[in-house]
Amino acid sequence: MPDERSGSWDKCDLKALRPRCVQPETWTIMERTSLCLPVVLLLMQCSPSVPVTVSTNKHLVEVEEFSDAELSCIFHTEKDPNPRIEWKKRGRDVSFVFYGEQFKGSFEGRATIEGATVRLRRVTQEDAGEYRCEVSAPLDPVNLGETNVTLRVLVPPHTPSCEIPASAVTGSVVQLRCRDQQSIPPATYSWFKDNKRIGSPRHANATYLISSHTGILEFKSVVKEDTGHYSCLASNGVGRPKMCEGKHMTVEDVNITAVVAVVVVVLLLAVVCGCGGLLLHRNGFLPRHRGRSNVNYVPPPEEPQDFKHTQSFML
Repeated sequence: MPDERSGSWDKCDLKALRPRCVQPETWTIMERTSLCLPVVLLLMQCSPSVPVTVSTNKHLVEVEEFSDAELSCIFHTEKDPNPRIEWKKRGRDVSFVFYGEQFKGSFEGRATIEGATVRLRRVTQEDAGEYRCEVSAPLDPVNLGETNVTLRVLVPPHTPSCEIPASAVTGSVVQLRCRDQQSIPPATYSWFKDNKRIGSPRHANATYLISSHTGILEFKSVVKEDTGHYSCLASNGVGRPKMCEGKHMTVEDVNITAVVAVVVVVLLLAVVCGCGGLLLHRNGFLPRHRGRSNVNYVPPPEEPQDFKHTQSFML
């Protein structure tokens, strides 16, 4: 209430101006809100601009060769409703995939775009690589964003090439090789003998070694029991596994009789050749060399005969 003597309001009576229908707690909240409102407005003016956001559902896309691939690109702009979208492929040089609202190069006619997501039809190994989606919004304060997508094209196994010897000698080291150089990821290999899979050696003293990564089956010392029909299977988890045409390998003991016969024949040939040469030499069919002849020898020029004094002459 105003002071009747001074005609002014008493500071202590300011609280009396509160509406009687407002509770004390509500009034306190209103006072705090009125103080915080300028601070909130100031922070809104000083807050940084939201940049263009670009993301992808899948950073690594793996598809089988000759199938379709989707490279996702999701973006959000603050103000610009029609941003510029570009796709590029990174390799030795950066090349355009989508630019100026159209596809370029080998992607023309076999690619489509929806929003910023690209779909490629019947991809091959030439399409594999790293792609980058760029979104530019000129009307936004921060107007550029990008994301990367890697495309990996998988190739099922081809029929592997197998190197299997037709024969081997007992006790020798023998290697059987199997290789498929076209599968992606690289194939792993399994060997079969007489249509039964050869398992990995279970102990260090095994007579053979087998590598599923290199495709080599090595016998440290083959025995006659290793004779059989061998084949190799290549698989990499993509498509159906492929097997090479099997071959038969025969392991035989060394033929001692044949070796002795060969040695005897060689010795007889050596003796016959030696005796024949000696007879030809004795009969004069072969020239005899009696020392070395100097074909370049030139006799010295003849000198005049020396004058011999038979008598002495005195003048």
